[in-house]
Amino acid sequence: MRPALRLLTDELIERIVAEARDILCQLGVEIHNEAVLGMLGDHGATVDRGGRHAHLTQGIIDKALASVPHSFQLYDVLGNQTHDFAGGSVYFTPGSAAVNILDNATGEMRQPTTADYIRYVQLTSGLKHIAAQSTAFIPADVDARISDSYRLYLSLLHGEKPVVTGAFSVEGFEIMKDLQLAVRGDAAALRAKPLTIFSCCPTAPIKWSDVTSQNLIDCARWGIPAELISMPLSGFIAPVTLVGSLIQQTAENLSGVVISQIASAGHPLLYGGSPAIFDVRYETTPMGAIETMMLNCANSEIGKYLGMPTQGYIAISDAKRLDAQAGLETGMGSTLAALSGINSVSGPGMLDFESCQSLEKLVVDNEICGMSYRLLKGIEPREDFPAIALFQELLSERNLLIADHTRRHLREEIGFPGPVIDRSNRTRWQKEGKLTLRQRAAKEVARLIGQSKPSRLPQAAQAELTRLMESEARRCGMDALPGAGI
Repeated sequence: MRPALRLLTDELIERIVAEARDILCQLGVEIHNEAVLGMLGDHGATVDRGGRHAHLTQGIIDKALASVPHSFQLYDVLGNQTHDFAGGSVYFTPGSAAVNILDNATGEMRQPTTADYIRYVQLTSGLKHIAAQSTAFIPADVDARISDSYRLYLSLLHGEKPVVTGAFSVEGFEIMKDLQLAVRGDAAALRAKPLTIFSCCPTAPIKWSDVTSQNLIDCARWGIPAELISMPLSGFIAPVTLVGSLIQQTAENLSGVVISQIASAGHPLLYGGSPAIFDVRYETTPMGAIETMMLNCANSEIGKYLGMPTQGYIAISDAKRLDAQAGLETGMGSTLAALSGINSVSGPGMLDFESCQSLEKLVVDNEICGMSYRLLKGIEPREDFPAIALFQELLSERNLLIADHTRRHLREEIGFPGPVIDRSNRTRWQKEGKLTLRQRAAKEVARLIGQSKPSRLPQAAQAELTRLMESEARRCGMDALPGAGI
């Protein structure tokens, strides 16, 4: 039996959804994009262009929910399927868009570079329990205007796993779409085998900016999957109660579903979010708070009730170092996300309120994700009944280390973590140098990067990626791209 977590009853979900729908119909959604407002008006919404508001109808919402896919697949750069966002499947992805990296040599946060990003891609390629890359942090050695496309470029050039990404400008989407076409070959192939998911984020409370709403309809028209990342802050720009925040998050996400499906019926979406409570003592948005985790898990229940695959920013820590707090918050978040069946879990590697990535934490989090996967397998009998013969052997031999039953089931029954997790006895630990968690993690980072292999993407596609990126860099006034490892 697979273990599962439920925080909401069906009755409560229905009441939350009903309230969110009423808000969209009576109070409306604020949209700062004329084309989107016009599109909604053409489909029956009452539009106030001066106030930049659209009042939806129950019929518009019903039609959008009827056309949004219940599942979809994701593929790597070579065209192999890696994800099936259906049912209770769970996939882990590093957190995205950090502005800092934790430098293991100094123990301090700093701005990342191209060389850091390439090391991240190489590391992620070797992490068994991390199914996708993300555009994890922002290299500071390129013009900010190309930072979105540049991260995607590096991910596609140096790695093979699919990428969770996003554009922070209308212009940025075009080059990022072209980079994907360079990998797939043409629009039909990209639509058939998508290799990215774009984060599209409404602004609290219940608003879409010009850029994010345009990104959403551009993704819909090109068949590029999107994840709706609603970000209510409980007690600040959302009701302080968790139910109140969930009503707001549902309204914001439902408005995104409508925009997406009107632009292109059948556009694949993840119903997701990055909610948080607001800690009034420090004026911070703790991603490691239990209430934040509860919001993510409950939001996923609502998304699944609406018939959509789900996403959540969870398995994150607000700690500033790879310490006990980092393990506590990430471990609890990963476990709750897995038990809730959140299909796409964004967060491993992240520290400091989603602002910092740590490669050392990422390898530790990979082990946490592996433990979560083992939990999801649950407990089931494996030739355990009848038990008499097995216990006769145990009583006779006094152990079952080399028993046939042990050899048949050892690997599927017991998970063995990598060297980051210390399970040796004290004597052996001392003999091997008394390494701390940080030292073991750094050693594993170096090992995995050292054994990474170049991407098998055809050379012609790699050359086209570089041509496109160099052209975009020149457009923004850069004579050349940073040379580290490229």
